[in-house]
Amino acid sequence: MNGPKEVNARDRMIVALDLPTVKEAEAMVARLGDSVTFYKIGYQLAFAGGLSFAESLIGAGKKVFLDLKLHDIGNTVAKGVESVAKVGATFLTVHAYPQTMKAAVEAKRGASLRILAVTVLTSYDDADLFAAGSKLGVSALVAQRAGQARDLGVDGLVCSAEEAANLRKLVGPSMALVTPGIRPAGAAAGDQKRVMTPARAIAAGADYLVIGRPIVEAADPKAAAEAIFTEMKQAIT
Repeated sequence: MNGPKEVNARDRMIVALDLPTVKEAEAMVARLGDSVTFYKIGYQLAFAGGLSFAESLIGAGKKVFLDLKLHDIGNTVAKGVESVAKVGATFLTVHAYPQTMKAAVEAKRGASLRILAVTVLTSYDDADLFAAGSKLGVSALVAQRAGQARDLGVDGLVCSAEEAANLRKLVGPSMALVTPGIRPAGAAAGDQKRVMTPARAIAAGADYLVIGRPIVEAADPKAAAEAIFTEMKQAIT
């Protein structure tokens, strides 16, 4: 896997196309132009024709992160991964359960697709985990699942930027750390409970930053994307 030093700086900024229709997503991509090279497609757009749209983005030279957070019996996960690999996506998320991760890693062998494990959602805090029946808080559960992902050969982790520094020590330099919940200084946190600015996230060890609302809801999305990229690039260098 390419480490962060080998990845083009602009490819480290992933814009989340959290939009309800392909038409709106196409318009946003057109507005952003060459300022963005990497897009994330999640449930909302994927279930509204976004998988075909992902193929068209890839055909146009863009990179795509399919944030589908697969979690099912091993055979079902494997078949899903095989289908996604044929689309040409760069990243695919799965939930960080050992059976799920193992099935995904085995199913994508030989493909360029990279599997990212979601440790704990960035909208969760300790209270949310305890309410769901976990005996571990966020930090302990993230560390446990990250270690399992590393041992199973997962390509990277989706994690809060707050956990990036500790996770880098735990998993070493080869696993990609992909961080959502990124907000420029002064931006609203929204429904994210663990957020960080782009520069701080890069300094903490994040390889890729996922940014949604601060760009797609901006009055001038392209200017917002360029401002965030500039902040990222300064932090990288």
